Amino acid sequence: MDSALLVKALILGVVEGLTEFLPISSTGHLVLTGELLGFTGAKADVFKIVIQSGAMLAIVWEYRVKFWSVVAGLASERSAQRFALNLLIAFIPAAVLGLAFAKLIKTYLFHAIPVALAFIVGGFIILWVERSLRPRVRVERADDITWRDALKVGIAQAFALIPGTSRSGATIIGGMLFGLSRKAATEFSFFLAVPTLVAAGAYDFWKNRALFDSSDVGLFAAGSITAFISAFLCVRWLLRYIATHDFTPFAWYRIAFGAVVLATEYAGVVNWSG
Repeated sequence: MDSALLVKALILGVVEGLTEFLPISSTGHLVLTGELLGFTGAKADVFKIVIQSGAMLAIVWEYRVKFWSVVAGLASERSAQRFALNLLIAFIPAAVLGLAFAKLIKTYLFHAIPVALAFIVGGFIILWVERSLRPRVRVERADDITWRDALKVGIAQAFALIPGTSRSGATIIGGMLFGLSRKAATEFSFFLAVPTLVAAGAYDFWKNRALFDSSDVGLFAAGSITAFISAFLCVRWLLRYIATHDFTPFAWYRIAFGAVVLATEYAGVVNWSG
């Protein structure tokens, strides 16, 4: 494997892991980083989706006891069955819409300017929720989420099909709007990432398998491993952060980052669209 390509894979893996579970859009950061590195095209787009599975494994490891209790209790425990069913319900909206519009999304939205606009809009939505809207908390724990709550979170997740929106941001902020506590919304968002990211990565790779050969194994391994390591560190930090902080700093980061992309494109400093 070309050493320059390996370095790009490692950089993108770190970016993926650090941004996947923060409300700042991992896909948006991957699109922008890929354009800066010159790592673009159909093959690169598949790579950026597949390595999200590496970040997902960090959640499986961090919550391994909970995952095992759900899997072990599926046959006999109503609480485990209800939790698994909620994940399935929340997964369906994005899965259906993703299958229907994947080609259009990749064609028109996997570019820097649409991503930058989504960054800014998403930032203002977070500010609105955190500063102006104070939803009443009905659900304190992820285990107490109803199927109706799960469906609403799933619909919110579907908005994250737009690159730059942020899957975790949509599900966490959406969950809070629907009455979930910050902790419950964050934990449910983490668990929902597992079926969502695995399905997206597996489907996209299988659909585009003709683009790859055995020489690409190292590329995917490098990106996925670094995504796992950086995501694991980020998840540990985020769980501590949400105990005493809100998401306002992430909102301002999104707005500032999106504005920089638009400004540098307009001034001709960086040719994001070219």
